[in-house]
Amino acid sequence: MKGHLPTPMQLPPRMPHLRDGWRRRTCRAVLRLSGWSLVGEFPDVPKAVLIAAPHSSWWDGVWGLLLKVGIGADVHFMGKQELFRGPLGGLLRRLGGMPIDRGAAKGVVEQMIDQFRQRDALWLGIAPEGTRKPVKRWKSGFWHIAHDAGVPIVTAYFNYPDKAIGVGPLFETSDDMDVDLARLRAFYAPFKGKHRNV
Repeated sequence: MKGHLPTPMQLPPRMPHLRDGWRRRTCRAVLRLSGWSLVGEFPDVPKAVLIAAPHSSWWDGVWGLLLKVGIGADVHFMGKQELFRGPLGGLLRRLGGMPIDRGAAKGVVEQMIDQFRQRDALWLGIAPEGTRKPVKRWKSGFWHIAHDAGVPIVTAYFNYPDKAIGVGPLFETSDDMDVDLARLRAFYAPFKGKHRNV
C-alpha cells in the first residue's frame, strides 16, 4: 500500500515541527521524484525517542533526513561535539544535530536524559543497531534514554522494496529491557533494508 507525504498541518500538534521554507519544499520534491513515501502516522506526543531500523546503508540517513525536513518533523540526532565546529556545526544544528561531549563526566545516555528533562518538547532519533553492519544485539542506549527519561519509543522503519519509510505503534518501555528489545526486534523482522533485514 502506497503511503503519502503529510503536510505540516497534518502532523500531530504536540509533535515538534520545523518552519516551512524552500528546504522543505525541495526535500519533498526529491522524495516524490525518487518514489519514497511515508506509511503510518506519527503519535501526538511532545517527547519521544524515535528508533529507525533496519540500518544497512548510508542511504538510510539520506532518505530519513529528506523525509524529516520535507514533512517538517523536528527530530533531533546526536553527534560528537567536534563535528559542530565552524560552518559544518551551524548546518548540523539547523538539521537537528545535538552535540555530545563523549569525554564528559556524564555519559551520552545521561546527557540525553538531561536534555529531555530540560525541554518541553523533544524527539530524538537513534539507529538502535549502532552500525550499518549486521549485529546480533542492538545497542541499549536508546532504551535507557527512553526508560529513564519517562518517554515513549516511536518505531520507524525502512522498507526498501516498497520505498517506504513507515511509522509503527508507540512503544512504552517496561522494567525488563531484554523483553522489550526482543519485542521491538520482532516488530522489525518483516522489513527489508537496502542490504538486509534487522
